[in-house]
Amino acid sequence: MNSKLLFPLMLFCALLATPTMFSQSSNQSRKQKTVNYNINVNNPLNSSELAQINQVYGSTANINVLSIPQRLKDIKNILRNRVEIKNIPNPSDQKACTLLSDVPLMDYYVNDLQRDTNFNPQNFNPLKYLFNFYSNGGTHMYRVDNTSYFIVIKSQHK
Repeated sequence: MNSKLLFPLMLFCALLATPTMFSQSSNQSRKQKTVNYNINVNNPLNSSELAQINQVYGSTANINVLSIPQRLKDIKNILRNRVEIKNIPNPSDQKACTLLSDVPLMDYYVNDLQRDTNFNPQNFNPLKYLFNFYSNGGTHMYRVDNTSYFIVIKSQHK
């Protein structure tokens, strides 16, 4: 092959490969955060958890949650490990945060889904609200209006 043609061809090939090398190195430098699940997400749903899912997803619960193993695992993780309700009666220990009344309802699947009129920590369904469950940040806290209760959403990235 003619050496006059070989050099431009090699230069052209090198230039084509350069953007690929840069894009791969920049993708590798961005670390994906791993979600660590407690072993309890492998246990079957209990009747209360199933009722919570059905309350929010209605007739689409099977299609949107129960038949999608990863989605079901994520929801079990939320219900079992990532939502904590704290009673902080001392005002000096309380911090300003978003009120529960300011969090939109997750009413995409059940149009007549209603907010809780009386807060009861024993039967609170966190799936009813569009909490920031999947942010890359840390823990989020919400205050239940006119109470000393706070809802803590723990990060999925431990």
